[in-house]
This record gives sequence, C-alpha cells and structure tokens, in this order.
Amino acid sequence: MRTNIKELRVKYNLTQEDLARMVGVRRETILFLEKGKYMPSLKLAYDVAKVLKSNIEDVFVFDD
Repeated sequence: MRTNIKELRVKYNLTQEDLARMVGVRRETILFLEKGKYMPSLKLAYDVAKVLKSNIEDVFVFDD
C-alpha cells in the first residue's frame, strides 16, 4: 500500500502533528501511514480522508 497523505497534507498546510490531532492518533501513526508501513482501520482511513477533503481511494492506493 502507498498513500498520498504527505502530498495532501502539505497542500492543506498541515503538519503530521496537526493531522494526528485532528484524527485522534499519535504523530508516529501518521508517519507510518505516510510510509505505507501501517494498515489503517476503515474508520481511521475515513477520518484521514475527510480531513484531507478527499476520497479514501485518493488517499490510500492499494497495489495489486
């Protein structure tokens, strides 16, 4: 899995800490999500996408 979190986060001028606070997780969780090293729950994926004003499919890219 890869993500577009970092690009979208920068677009909206949010730090990892800002995004983490808005979705109720630690900053490290956002870091791991950005690196594709953590598979989010559906709720977390939805919350991140909502904050980034995007669809889940535009934020999280699941490779075959």
